[in-house]
Amino acid sequence: MSHINTQYFREYRKKLGFTNQGEAKNFFVAKDIKPLVDYSYIELLNKRLFEIIYKIDNIVVDAIKNDNLKLFCKQNIQSVYEKLKDNQIIVRLNNQGRRPEQVYFSWMRGFIISSYFLNAVSQIFEVDVENIELIGDDDLVNIDTFKRTPKADLQVNLNSNKSIRIEVQSGFQGINDIKQHKVIEAKKIKREQGISSIVIHFDLFNGQVAFVNIDSIEDDSINWITRQQMEGQTVFNIDQNYFIWKLTEEPPKYKDFNDKD
Repeated sequence: MSHINTQYFREYRKKLGFTNQGEAKNFFVAKDIKPLVDYSYIELLNKRLFEIIYKIDNIVVDAIKNDNLKLFCKQNIQSVYEKLKDNQIIVRLNNQGRRPEQVYFSWMRGFIISSYFLNAVSQIFEVDVENIELIGDDDLVNIDTFKRTPKADLQVNLNSNKSIRIEVQSGFQGINDIKQHKVIEAKKIKREQGISSIVIHFDLFNGQVAFVNIDSIEDDSINWITRQQMEGQTVFNIDQNYFIWKLTEEPPKYKDFNDKD
C-alpha cells in the first residue's frame, strides 16, 4: 500500500481537474456557481420602499414632509436602483451569506430614510440643508467604495463655527443598536480633530428617535452587549432614555437637548 502524503493530495486533485486547492474547495461547495439576481423580486422590494416612505410621510408633521414625494421616490429609489444595476453592484452584494436582493433592500431602506429626514436634520440643528455636508463613503458606481465604512454620513456646520458629524441610522424591528466600529471611529475623530459625532437613530417600528453622542460613550458602559443575531458582534444597545423625539411630533432642537447627552 502506497504512502498517503501531500504529493498524493495534489496528484489526486489534479486528476479531478483542479490546478489548486481553491478551485477544488469552490467546486465542492458550489461557490463557483453564482445565483442570478431576481430583478422581478427587486421590483417588488422597490415598491415596498415606496410604500414605506409614503406611510412615514403621512404621519410626520407638515414641517418635515417632503414637498414632492413622487419626485423624491424617483430620485432616491428608482434612479439609485438603476445606477446600482447598471454598474453591476447589485449582483456583487453579499453580507453574512445573504442574497444580493436582501442586502440591496436593507441598504436602500437606510439610504431613503437618511435622505427623507434630511429636512428634519436641518431643523434640529437650525441650519439650511445646503449647509449639511454629505461625507459618507458610499459610492454608487464602485463596489469597493460602496461597502459601508465607519465614517459618518453627514457633517453639520453650526452658526457658531462648530462642526458635528452625524450618522443617521434606522431600525425596523424594535432592535436599536450602534455598531462598535462606529463608536471607535467617532472617538478617533474627536481625539484627532475635536469634532463630536452624533447618531440619530430612527426606530421606525415604534415611531421614536434617539440622539446619542457616540464619542462620549464609556468603554465599560452596561449598554455594550453581544448581539447573537449579528454573528456575535459587539454593539451599544440604545437605552430608552436616549429616545426623546416622537416621530409624530415636531422634531426637537439640538440646542435644547445637547446638555442632556
